[in-house]
Amino acid sequence: MTHKLIRTPRARLAGVAGAAAAGSLLLSSCGLGTSAGISPSGELGPKLATVKKLDGAEIAVGSKQFTEQQILGKIAVILLQSAGGNVKDFTTIPGSAAAREAQIQGQTTFSWEYTGTAWITYMGHTKPIPDPRKQFDAVKAEDAKNGLTWLQYAPMNNTYGFAAKEATAKKFNVKSLSDLKKVPKAQRTLCVDTEFANRDDGLEPMLKAYGIPLGSEIPRNQIKKLESGAIYAATNNGLCNFGEVFTTDGRIKVLKLQVLADDKKFFPLYNVAPVFSTETLEKNPQLSDLFGPVSKKLTNETMIELNAKVDVDGENPSDVAFDWLKKEGFIK
Repeated sequence: MTHKLIRTPRARLAGVAGAAAAGSLLLSSCGLGTSAGISPSGELGPKLATVKKLDGAEIAVGSKQFTEQQILGKIAVILLQSAGGNVKDFTTIPGSAAAREAQIQGQTTFSWEYTGTAWITYMGHTKPIPDPRKQFDAVKAEDAKNGLTWLQYAPMNNTYGFAAKEATAKKFNVKSLSDLKKVPKAQRTLCVDTEFANRDDGLEPMLKAYGIPLGSEIPRNQIKKLESGAIYAATNNGLCNFGEVFTTDGRIKVLKLQVLADDKKFFPLYNVAPVFSTETLEKNPQLSDLFGPVSKKLTNETMIELNAKVDVDGENPSDVAFDWLKKEGFIK
């Protein structure tokens, strides 16, 4: 199946249009401001004990402003400091465009980036590649021309999805989007945000791809249009049986929602990966050994839990990052 779903998740692409201009002005005039606060550090833990120390290598870490990126950025800052790097913390850059421009210009030399964001938003492609390895390889090859090197991507994939309360999923025996066909027609109630509902590459093509077209199989009055943030509660309280979500959002865990598998691979892939300037990586090849084991541990379930600690429990992203690295044996 081919499609043109090029909408980027709210969190990752928030403010791209405005940030492009503002970010360009920021970068060309006064440079980036350092992140507020001090990130803790320790020493490399048992799982990274054989990695060669960085001996003061200078690395500038950038991240975008939303919660997940703040946590990932702080993971990098703490890990690099613990490995002996001299780290400049430029996490929480406002907007994807500004964060990307900072790395292209060399003001940051590291970031965690999403394959789908790079392929669709930065590189301008309209057709996602449904295989995660092939999507990653394509992005890595193209970004090499920009002096950037992508290291092994993580299992976590912060893309779009639909979720239901666990009780609802059990009641209708649904585990995937294809299983929506099993649900009685009158119970196929969906909550989506207005943009997704109205796009010509959003809700209707998705439903058509899964054989439950809007109108004939799902009455239009069973589609509820809400703000993105309200969908989680609406799905939980029964306003709709199925709600549009982002697959690493912390509210999935807190509200005990079950994400349905995108078994026809309709949605683009947004696997996250460490991205270094090629020059920095060539000078410090051990960075690959440092980040490889960390990336492997970043699953959807892990990221949902970490995001919830910040967005629901109110913890500081630096503390969440430090505690996770220590728990996993990456630092001590």
